[in-house]
Amino acid sequence: MSRRGRGEGSIWQRQDGRWEARVDLGYLEGRRRRKALYGATQREVREKLTQTLRDKELGVLRTGPTQTIEQFLETWLISCVGSIRPKTARTYEQLVRVHLVPGLGRYRLDRLSPEHVSAFLNSKLRQGLSPQTVAHLRSVLRTALNRAARWGLVGRNVAALTDPPHVRRHEYRVLDQAGARRFLDAVSNHRLQALFTVAVALGLRQGEALGLRWEDVDLDRRELRVTVALQRIDGELVLVEPKTMRSRRTIRLPAAVAAALREHRSRQVQERLLAGSEWRDHGLVFTTRLGEPLDGTAVTKDFQRCLAAAGLQKMRFHELRHSAASLMLAQGLPLRTVMEVLGHSTITLTANTYSHLLPSLMEEAADAIDRALGSAESGA
Repeated sequence: MSRRGRGEGSIWQRQDGRWEARVDLGYLEGRRRRKALYGATQREVREKLTQTLRDKELGVLRTGPTQTIEQFLETWLISCVGSIRPKTARTYEQLVRVHLVPGLGRYRLDRLSPEHVSAFLNSKLRQGLSPQTVAHLRSVLRTALNRAARWGLVGRNVAALTDPPHVRRHEYRVLDQAGARRFLDAVSNHRLQALFTVAVALGLRQGEALGLRWEDVDLDRRELRVTVALQRIDGELVLVEPKTMRSRRTIRLPAAVAAALREHRSRQVQERLLAGSEWRDHGLVFTTRLGEPLDGTAVTKDFQRCLAAAGLQKMRFHELRHSAASLMLAQGLPLRTVMEVLGHSTITLTANTYSHLLPSLMEEAADAIDRALGSAESGA
């Protein structure tokens, strides 16, 4: 038997004449695991052992039990419960069931290659799926395989080694300062005026605005806290955790927004008196006339009618969030401030999302510097 250092593996000749080596892979899920290597000669086994130790050092050695992609994805979906939002979990489950398992489920987890994943993604594009959907499939698979790598089931994430499809950036519309004033003038007598004002001024996501509770609004201190969001799950409107940790935030209310919310609260009190025993109190700021949560689709249709009444182009409700960001940037607010108000996870996300606005703002900044330097020079 060949003696080697601790952790370097052992080599010996078996009774049947073959040579064998064992490598200690450490603990996985509470059990110590070892990998056996076999060869006809001592040299062959030594070469396998050297390669295995190198793979272990580089972190590309598979240490877990053999299973198929389908088996692993089933386990992974179960492990996600409680750590992601319910709507996200449903999306993952649907993409796995409809696309990933039929396309890749038969492969062994440890034998899945970048070529397999690339062929799968290209086949989905040929079938007519949008590049955005195919990119989402790759993202979900990459997330799952990251977990497989952490669990020691694979040595590398092959999905991360593939190229995502090119996704054409969505060209969204925004309200400029004049358009925003025009829109708010048009909804001045609408029962959801405060909702639209909050969306335009603060850039809340629709679910965040519809999930806003009076306990999270302090009109005296002019503060609003985003702590939950309203989502439709299995046909029911429920309050869920915000999209990210950064989405939990406290926002200072502009005077106009505070005034709109005060007026809205008075209107809601009147609606509650009229509804009487039919009123269903959920503590929400924006509700139906009977106190029930508002459906996002119905709100969007209302929003479209308001745009038409104002003589403005049709746009998505979410584009009010983009409008709020563009208005803040146009007023010279730093990217960091815009990021905090919008609840973005990183300042890079804010910069990338609104990079098309930055050149014109940089030009305005340069003009401002010219004016400042010119004034200083003329006064010298």
